Amino acid sequence: MKDDRIREECGVFGLFSNSEKSVSEDIYYGLIALQHRGQESAGISVTDREGNMGNSITHKGMGLVSEVFDAELLGRLKGNIGLGHVRYSTTGESVISNAQPIAMNYIKGSLALAHNGNIINAAELKKAQMLRGLAHFGTTDSEVIAYEIIFDRVNTGSIEEAVKKTAGKIRGGYALLVMSPRKLVAIRDPLGIKPLVLGKRGDDFILASESAAITSIGGKLIRDVRPGEIICISSDGIKSDLSLCGENHAHCIFEYIYFARCDSVMDGVEVHEARVRAGRALARSAPVDADLVAGVPDSGIAAAEGYSMESGIRFGHIFHKNSYIGRSFIKPTDRERKIAVHMKLNVLRDAVNNKRIVLIDDSIVRGNTMRQIIEALKNAGAREVHVRISSPPFLHPCFYGTDVPGSGELIASDHSGKEVCEAIGADSLCHLHLEDFKTVVPGHRFCCACFDGNYPVK
Repeated sequence: MKDDRIREECGVFGLFSNSEKSVSEDIYYGLIALQHRGQESAGISVTDREGNMGNSITHKGMGLVSEVFDAELLGRLKGNIGLGHVRYSTTGESVISNAQPIAMNYIKGSLALAHNGNIINAAELKKAQMLRGLAHFGTTDSEVIAYEIIFDRVNTGSIEEAVKKTAGKIRGGYALLVMSPRKLVAIRDPLGIKPLVLGKRGDDFILASESAAITSIGGKLIRDVRPGEIICISSDGIKSDLSLCGENHAHCIFEYIYFARCDSVMDGVEVHEARVRAGRALARSAPVDADLVAGVPDSGIAAAEGYSMESGIRFGHIFHKNSYIGRSFIKPTDRERKIAVHMKLNVLRDAVNNKRIVLIDDSIVRGNTMRQIIEALKNAGAREVHVRISSPPFLHPCFYGTDVPGSGELIASDHSGKEVCEAIGADSLCHLHLEDFKTVVPGHRFCCACFDGNYPVK
């Protein structure tokens, strides 16, 4: 019995400082703000603007950001340019050798790379690297990209040219930060599947997966990096190359549904407001008579607020969430997982006793966790539990860096809505229609492949 949450692969954070202050502490806090995007490993690489190879330092380890770094270690990571990474693995094992950033030395210098996403032609590129007779070649997607950039850098005039040449070969969804001894380079995939934003704090430039990481260190969001855009930051300032940008976009729809922090802004839309709108749309398409609307913490709260606003049914909190349960509580057996659910969420009995409840969550993957939550609510005296999901049913896997499992593990892929409802023990079950969700963030084009099977990159 597996964990019943969808998880993002990772988050990236980069900082180019024009002051003499070391950037490692700010990167640490930026990664803390991105911790929700990956909890398996964390890492930071720094260098200085003088390009001294001896001052290029990388440290990474398994665990949460606060477990990998302490004040003494951050004090040793001295540099004016840096990048950081938090990881949850979708390809490659969860081991230290796969942690990022990836740091490499080569004939023309050095680079460090932090990557969010998946490259669907990584095997093809790896084969080409082997045929070139390279002593080393990539095993993970990120290593494949790093070796490709190094190969191209040897034959080009600058690191940004090498990144551009490599970008012409790779296919998939990605947000990529590359640090050379004197520059910080960023690129977002041409469809914009993976998020990447640009910010500023004084004279310093910041790049991150989400705006919340920029504001967490006192920075200000400037804008989203355009799909296909290459940004190069050096002591000469910031340069933008739009030559790989196209008209077709396909931003990951699940960023708005679940991945991103509520206080992040993506494409000019505050994520919290998008989720409230999703709840409103769900109330219009799937009304029900009830006494109370509640959300599964934390992912269902904003949509539950929206459902309550639109329906007029009172919103309330019905769970106490224990925020101090770590990753060790993701257990492999059914018994241990049931204990984990009860350790994380306890029902407020007086709030639910003899109530008809509308329970809002962002998704149902395998159905295990939702079934246990409904059982706990009914054991606490709830008369009815009507489940409303603020996204369409998951029917297909994701190949672009999100941990949506194969169709055989998705309960909605081979069960009808009625069968899923019975399996989780709900009194009724409705999902938000895909067309309704698109009205939540109007004017944007999304990758909805996990819902409709239309993959934008093949």
